[in-house]
Amino acid sequence: MLDTKQSAIAGFFRLESASGILLMFAAALAMILANSPLADWYDLFIDTPVQLRIAQLDVSKPLLLWINDGLMALFFFMVGLELKREVLEGELSELRKVILPGFGALGGMLFPALVYLAINAGDASARSGWAIPAATDIAFALGILSLLGSRVPVSVKIFLTSLAIFDDIGAIVIIAAFYTEQISLLSLLIAGTCLPLLFVLNRCGVTSRSVYRMVGIVMWVAMLKSGVHATLTGVLLALFIPLRDPHNPDTRPLQEWEQDLHTLVAFFILPVFAFANAGISLQGVGMDQLMHGVPLGIALGLFLGKQLGVFSMCWLAIRLRLTELPSGMSWLTLYGTGLLCGIGFTMSLFIGSLAFESTGVNRLFDERLGILIGSLLSGITAYALLRYSLRPEKQ
Repeated sequence: MLDTKQSAIAGFFRLESASGILLMFAAALAMILANSPLADWYDLFIDTPVQLRIAQLDVSKPLLLWINDGLMALFFFMVGLELKREVLEGELSELRKVILPGFGALGGMLFPALVYLAINAGDASARSGWAIPAATDIAFALGILSLLGSRVPVSVKIFLTSLAIFDDIGAIVIIAAFYTEQISLLSLLIAGTCLPLLFVLNRCGVTSRSVYRMVGIVMWVAMLKSGVHATLTGVLLALFIPLRDPHNPDTRPLQEWEQDLHTLVAFFILPVFAFANAGISLQGVGMDQLMHGVPLGIALGLFLGKQLGVFSMCWLAIRLRLTELPSGMSWLTLYGTGLLCGIGFTMSLFIGSLAFESTGVNRLFDERLGILIGSLLSGITAYALLRYSLRPEKQ
């Protein structure tokens, strides 16, 4: 049983690492295209209008928003499935294992936001982006770790993954609480009626995927029209997927759905999202653009805020004897892992796409520039520090 669990964990990390490398490639390709003679074709691709119309229901958006609102709902659905499984029977089911990554995630969200707000205190419209540097991209981070090979202890990977799960929870709460448009009460009511229906399905032991898909689609469309971000549908739906089939205890619907989605999300949805969102033209970029409050606040929030927040809060939890340093992890390795959390690529881009919608100010270039610089600095520095701290001991 233990060998099976360890094998599953190892397989998960191999998949996440490969996904991180593919994400890097997709982001680099987008940057190359956006700064080449093919830039107009790249813009034409992501701005392609796509319409879905059934009777009076009309959903029309550019391809970029279908990716961000539609495909990313599946990503959040998988995040919700992972969260539920980890809380019920995984690494987050034991309080002592939760404390260290929980403290680290809290610091890793609070400190970057404070750094950003300190830099943009005098700009009311820019302050809306405070949450952009508060996220960690687990796929990218594990991709960097994979470059260090077998020298990385499993405890480091588990700590990083657990911290990223808490980070995702924080991002979900932030999106729900702060990044909503004007609310349509009718659409929100329709979405709300889906929740008791999902509860009844769960309690009755219904495991049919088609039933949950149907309810999920209705809830997604209602959320899309309500003003509450539609991707939250994925998380809410995941919470009602049964962990086990009451009629067949050996069948685990939640885990099976999670495993089936993982490859789709890791090797298609996230790379497509990265490709559609990472392409920015660097033509004419100088110090004025780099030192602007929004990109500077995001870059420093990711690079400085993350490492200081994660490490200081983990140090506090250990000094208070609430938890202890994981086996195989030194203080220097913990600091390097905190640095690695400064890679905020996917979730930071996603929050950035929402942050300035209500201000009417186009900050798309500024936010992406800050995310790319902060993530790049964090990834390179973390790799160098972890390579040093995890070097083989001389005999």
